[in-house]
Amino acid sequence: MKKEAAKKEITLFWALLPLVSMIITMIITIVYLKQGPHIPLIIGTSIAAIVAWKQGFKWTEIEEMMYKGIKLALPAIIIIILVGLIIGSWIGGGVVGTMIYYGLKIITPAFFLITITLICIIVSLAIGSSWSTMGTVGVAGMGIGLSMGIPAPIIAGAVISGAYFGDKMSPLSDTTNLASGLTNTDLFVHIKHMFYTTIPGILIALAVYGVIGLNYKDGSIDTASINQTIAALEESFIISPWLLLIPLAVIALVVMKVPAIPALIVGALLGTLSQVFIQGDSLATAFASLQSGYVIETGNAMVDDLFNRGGLDSMMYTVSMTLVAMTFGGILEYSGMLQTLMNQIVKLAKSTGSLVAATIAACFTTNASCSEQYISIVVPARMFASTYRQRGLHSKNLSRALEDGGTLTSVFIPWNTCGVFILATLGVGAFEYAPYAVLNFIVPIISIIYAFTGFTIQKLTKEEMAELDKHDVIESENTVMDM
Repeated sequence: MKKEAAKKEITLFWALLPLVSMIITMIITIVYLKQGPHIPLIIGTSIAAIVAWKQGFKWTEIEEMMYKGIKLALPAIIIIILVGLIIGSWIGGGVVGTMIYYGLKIITPAFFLITITLICIIVSLAIGSSWSTMGTVGVAGMGIGLSMGIPAPIIAGAVISGAYFGDKMSPLSDTTNLASGLTNTDLFVHIKHMFYTTIPGILIALAVYGVIGLNYKDGSIDTASINQTIAALEESFIISPWLLLIPLAVIALVVMKVPAIPALIVGALLGTLSQVFIQGDSLATAFASLQSGYVIETGNAMVDDLFNRGGLDSMMYTVSMTLVAMTFGGILEYSGMLQTLMNQIVKLAKSTGSLVAATIAACFTTNASCSEQYISIVVPARMFASTYRQRGLHSKNLSRALEDGGTLTSVFIPWNTCGVFILATLGVGAFEYAPYAVLNFIVPIISIIYAFTGFTIQKLTKEEMAELDKHDVIESENTVMDM
């Protein structure tokens, strides 16, 4: 079907129509009608289907495009469901309560934002997953910060910055391996090249969180509220440092290269066992926590709000959003509409600076149109690889731009799988936390500045060019022999 789609040229007007229509409808629905993003995505999908049909695609082909889009999101959907189980079981098992309890005892409000960012950095570097980091220590971090009187969007921004630092820089991260693999860049060469943009970005983020934290130093918060929260936790849960072994076990499994899905299943199982054998709840109550979330009534409004959540049911909004978004993205991708949009972006790239800027813009556009972080790396990688090569630019420049523009900006799109996951997990929408996810918006800016100044932009040497040419000749000969 891809070959057939490639033969059907779609003009820029028709390629833009579904995307622009969806975005306009999205703005009206979210900003003015105060409703969710599902219906605008369905409207955008309908318009995209009509455009594809007008271009000569059969309905069976359009259906296949939607199915292929959904298929790309299936791993993410499984993770989303498992995180819902973990949140429910870890709250019921006292794990989240223990993390919040000791966090309130140890962390001072003035340094909380810096501390939670650093904790998320360490965890995400160790396990290579921003989602798993946000779904575990991120959830606890939200509880600690809210108990200290820090607004939820600020806490979420710090958690996201820390989680995505590791997602971008860890050799265990799927996006890191994807960007290096698609561009034929050595993994550790790719990671080393990202240090130039990511380290300044996280330092700026930590500085910003340090300044913001000064507004929440000990003397300016309600210590009575913190004490009431601690008392409610002691009354509602058995608090023990041994419970911290459960999240540590999940982190250890991923560090030992156990895949994320079985590691998360183990985490949910341990949380359930903790709820039954440590907290003393019945098996029926523990299963209810897995299905519909944990339920508690302490009389403390903040604690009740923090702990009445989780479970499989709580993730169905996110799952349905992901499914709808990926049907939209599937039609754009496989009908050739996205290809048309990318071609227009490539045409604007005249200099090295504009080429990198165009790459980052293409990644952001793909995040917005196809609603999936992985596609925002895959499609621009295919589109720009030959251009970087023709201009004598090392592939690590492209791999870095893909992560700076694709991995990091995915969180700013409310209907992207990353945006909906964060809303479901941390309870904060993209438009609210966007100003505080400092790493995620500052790194693309740094990357573009570097490109226009030439700083850290590496050209291919004559030897490297010769080696690539030799490789192309071998690949061409192998292709002929296969035919």
